Amino acid sequence: MLYGRVSEVQQIGTLLRAARHGRSGALALTAEAGEGKSALLQYAAAQAADWRILRCSGVESESELPFAGLHLLLGSALDRLDTLPEPQRRALGGALGLCPADGADRFLIGVATLTLLAELSADGPVLCLIDDAHWLDRPSADVLRFAARRLGAEGIVMLFAGRKGFDPGGLSELRLGPLDASAAVALLTASSPGLSPDQRDRVLNEAAGNPLALMEFPNMRRDTSPAAPLPLPLRLQGGYERQIAAQTPHTRTALLVVAAEETGDLSVVLRALELLGYTATALDEAELSGMVAVTGQTVTFRHPLQRSAAYHGASFTQRLAVHAAIAEVLADDPSRSAWHLAAASTGPDETVAAALESAAERARERTGHASAAIALERAATLTPDPGNRARRLVLAVETAAQAGHTERARRLADAAELLPLGPCEHARIGGTRGLLEFEHGSLRKAQQLMLDAAAQVAEIEPERAAWLFVEAGRIAWTSGDIAAVQATNDRLSELPRDIAGPLQAALRGGLALLEGELAEGIAVIRANVTFSVNVPLEMISVRLAFALQAALIGDMPIAREHLAELADMARDRGMIGWFPAIGSTLATAEFILGHMREAELMAVATVRIAADIGQPSRVAGAEAVLALIAAVQGNEPRCRELAERNLRNAPGDHNAIDVTHCEWALALLDLGTGRYEQAFARLDALHRAPPQARGHWLDLLSDLIEAAARLRQPERAEAAMAEIETWAAALDAPWAEGIMLSCKGMLRGDGDMLARALELHLIADRRYDHARTALVYGEWLRRERRMNEARVHLRQALETFDRIGATPWAEHARIELRAAGEGSVPEPENDVAALLTPQELQVVRLAAGGATNKEIAAQLFLSPKTVGHHLYRAFPKLGVSNRVELARLRIG
Repeated sequence: MLYGRVSEVQQIGTLLRAARHGRSGALALTAEAGEGKSALLQYAAAQAADWRILRCSGVESESELPFAGLHLLLGSALDRLDTLPEPQRRALGGALGLCPADGADRFLIGVATLTLLAELSADGPVLCLIDDAHWLDRPSADVLRFAARRLGAEGIVMLFAGRKGFDPGGLSELRLGPLDASAAVALLTASSPGLSPDQRDRVLNEAAGNPLALMEFPNMRRDTSPAAPLPLPLRLQGGYERQIAAQTPHTRTALLVVAAEETGDLSVVLRALELLGYTATALDEAELSGMVAVTGQTVTFRHPLQRSAAYHGASFTQRLAVHAAIAEVLADDPSRSAWHLAAASTGPDETVAAALESAAERARERTGHASAAIALERAATLTPDPGNRARRLVLAVETAAQAGHTERARRLADAAELLPLGPCEHARIGGTRGLLEFEHGSLRKAQQLMLDAAAQVAEIEPERAAWLFVEAGRIAWTSGDIAAVQATNDRLSELPRDIAGPLQAALRGGLALLEGELAEGIAVIRANVTFSVNVPLEMISVRLAFALQAALIGDMPIAREHLAELADMARDRGMIGWFPAIGSTLATAEFILGHMREAELMAVATVRIAADIGQPSRVAGAEAVLALIAAVQGNEPRCRELAERNLRNAPGDHNAIDVTHCEWALALLDLGTGRYEQAFARLDALHRAPPQARGHWLDLLSDLIEAAARLRQPERAEAAMAEIETWAAALDAPWAEGIMLSCKGMLRGDGDMLARALELHLIADRRYDHARTALVYGEWLRRERRMNEARVHLRQALETFDRIGATPWAEHARIELRAAGEGSVPEPENDVAALLTPQELQVVRLAAGGATNKEIAAQLFLSPKTVGHHLYRAFPKLGVSNRVELARLRIG
């Protein structure tokens, strides 16, 4: 019976009942030691006795081993591994050591874990119990939380139990606390009915509502219990230590071996005991003590505090001997053996340090960058040679940064810089610090760190210096700092021509645009983009850079093609860490091309993934695109919430692109709702700001032109119009000429220019631009009393606006149609796609294209059952009953 946990039991019961009906859920239980986390997990297991139950428990000494916790949880389910799609099977198998690791992103491993759990749930509900989650290795914790956040309609419940401070990672959290007085009395009375009043009062006082203490203190020597002011977990551990001290020496040794061996592998424990001179009898007596339990081939402690007491209560030399024995037993498992060798070391030892560095390399191959960083840090402390120690610590800095552990990376960098580093090591640390600052919004500091690092190695390692200069230039470009980009380019040109030349092309194109040398910049960038077809797709960073350059000069169809290919590869190959950078730019390209639903789907997916993997700058970029879409839709509350929040959060040296998008979104909102003066003021302020050239700059300036035209103040837009003409001439592209003619036509009231702009918009396949210009042209025709022609163009505009959900623009077109004498102006048709959530729309589109549930799940990072659930909900909304009918619909 669980005393004082009525609310907690109800919440768990609700999750279990929902799962019996096919709805999944996850919950994180957090509490201090002994407050009942494990008891609640046991309660859940008892209630789900007829389910498939998977268990694992984090182990403190195992927290450095990547995917150790995941292996414990899924060990009994590995017979289903072959049912997974091939990329997922390789990723999960590599992480668990069942096949060669291929460097798959850990979030693909999360998708594979979700798919595997969904496969198990086909036979009935599944309960996953993750105890001591605060001690899980970081890769396992990331993967399991990732899977838990994507549960849907599988019939799976995942319960995490961890100490206070465990990060639930976006999961619902239930915080336990001490029992109230009445529940504490009831529990103590039930568990120890023979206590005297004095004994009962002392236990109640010292236990302070801790359930484990209430049950355990009566079995300990209360007259020697530590004083009350000590933290309760330490008092509990002290009691366990005294219980262990009362055991025989060989029983204590057996308990210490079980405590030091992190996986509970019975064969390893017995072999280690044999090396120490003991037989299996020692383990038998340890089991008789009631502190450990042997089940099958596994031996575990009854409570984590007992394990902690057995380990920390032993002497230093005893622990060294036990770890040395376990390391010898694990000779065929070099990663685990290395950690036990490290625990058995009393000082610097190059052999052990090298073994740990090898373990770190294997961890990186399995995407365990967090564990690799810890291994490298420990390897550095054990390295006798100062130069080798510095090298390993610098590698630990870079690895921690790759794992997203910013504070650890900074701490390690501080420690490394106290060592006698050479220029190359200083440069590597400086470059890493620069990337960390860039991700967290400190662009000026990031750029300076990159420049300083490049200067340190310009003469001795020019290749590294060149890339550092390019990174500094990219950061300066992002902040719109022309002088900084120019200075960086000058520094790059000082390097040997054979090294700097190829890289200068990447920097020179953007710089030329900022300096107003448009023709040169566009020519350089187009040459780079043409060259990109020769770059292997696997060189994702280079391909992404070329796609970004295409977007920079407004070649959105080309940018979209490259980005879509990269997005597919990131999904298929599990390179999910790249997805947000690709997705936010792809969403922008779709928006500019007028594909509003595609832009929204990609931006929503980007926000979800970027938040999952800790890329806040990418979240901001995708939310800025969502603000633009909300502005087109006339959704003022959503537009303002997204744009204004990101503007408030932008630091002084902000990402100029994201800030510009947010300001543009607010101006576009004003323009669509008829607040022309506010729209012009905001866009004019952007135009007058320091140059921030980018491909959709013409689209933004065209909105400024329209605001001035509708205010009937064309003279206020002369500077912007001149800039549009300059850009259009340099670009020499139909889309740019179409924007230029549309703007000129609005300012001059020239119908011929507007008509020609419409033709060019169609050639460039820019339907949104076409509709905006058709609306203006229809208004002009109406004023010229050419009503029949006006109605044709206004109907075209209205159809497009309705199709893409541009509500304020559609209402404007309806008003103009009525004014042009349209007898019956059509109301908005029910767009079937608008009936669906973004997730349902993604699923339905893929299903309509013939993809199976498993294929859809792999693309959208969901489980196949959740895909089926989305289809089940979408079919009635769409009025269909099967996939054949679905394929006949026009969706979006």
